[in-house]
Amino acid sequence: MPLAHNKYVSGIKQSGLTIYDLIGQDSPLWIPTPTLEKILNEKLGDISLAGLPNRTRSKKVKELVCEALGYPVPSSFRKTQPRFPCQNFDVYNQKSDNLQIWNEATDATRRYVIVKIANDDVIQTVKIVSGDILAKLDTTGTLTQKFQAVIDGVHQKSALISNNDTNALLPHVATGLLPLDNISPNAVPTGGLILSIQTIFKKLALMVGKTIPDHGSTQDRKRGDNLHRLVCQSLGYRFYEDDGQFPDIRHQLLEVKMQTAPTIDLGKILPTDTARLPFLPDSLPLRFCDVRYAIFYGGINNNDITITNFYLVSGVDFFTRFRQFQGNVKNSKIQIHLPADFFD
Repeated sequence: MPLAHNKYVSGIKQSGLTIYDLIGQDSPLWIPTPTLEKILNEKLGDISLAGLPNRTRSKKVKELVCEALGYPVPSSFRKTQPRFPCQNFDVYNQKSDNLQIWNEATDATRRYVIVKIANDDVIQTVKIVSGDILAKLDTTGTLTQKFQAVIDGVHQKSALISNNDTNALLPHVATGLLPLDNISPNAVPTGGLILSIQTIFKKLALMVGKTIPDHGSTQDRKRGDNLHRLVCQSLGYRFYEDDGQFPDIRHQLLEVKMQTAPTIDLGKILPTDTARLPFLPDSLPLRFCDVRYAIFYGGINNNDITITNFYLVSGVDFFTRFRQFQGNVKNSKIQIHLPADFFD
């Protein structure tokens, strides 16, 4: 690292300051943006993040940033805004061109450290821009909102949390097994052709111990496709279909989640919502809270995920087992498309 860069890093080390200690831009320890970008590129470039889940990867990059700038690595990172108050910047890891900023608008005066990660999970380059530049890239100005919950412990190998379907759904479930091989999993459900929650549990509990391919921590859609395919097969469908609509297995009013971390993304729909499901006929007046949720938990090993735990619950009972995020009960994000030449 050139001597001009070293003076900032060595000065910060000697100061004893942490990333939470504020300094002004007139401080000799304030790192100008061009220099900050050079330091981070020199220190972070070509470091591999292979095998790390998203949450662990985010923490690892923040640790690398601390070390690169001479700050001590905290035992845990506080949820401050920005994450690095010391030099007024946030850090974002990007393997795609979709930048997501959570629960706040872009700050014109803040610096945004955007770390580009290549397909082989190696840090490729670091680009730093101010919030006013990012704001110009936000063509929609729209906040996408979604609910989240968290798994507090995965002690049971499998558990049927709702002993029965909801009272509204019970009259429409089948009394026994059904042949599903000639039906699309995306078909609109009809009364008498919906498996009971007990039957679904018996079939899907057999998936514990099985593995599905893992395409990397940033490829959640492919991971979900692999899980849905196995769920369809386990339920008795001859083929797999997924149109990206809620719930995942529409014919069985079944939403499917694959978890390798405690946070469950619920999308825009709260499981306990009592609103009518819009795609059902009047003869089947069911609600969002009547949908069943299959929550699979697993561990990543090389290029596979091994399913270690399985929970099945009706939407109405969802929060008796899984804790809803409080505070910002419904989290919001700005999604910004980074142009193809952004890192050039």
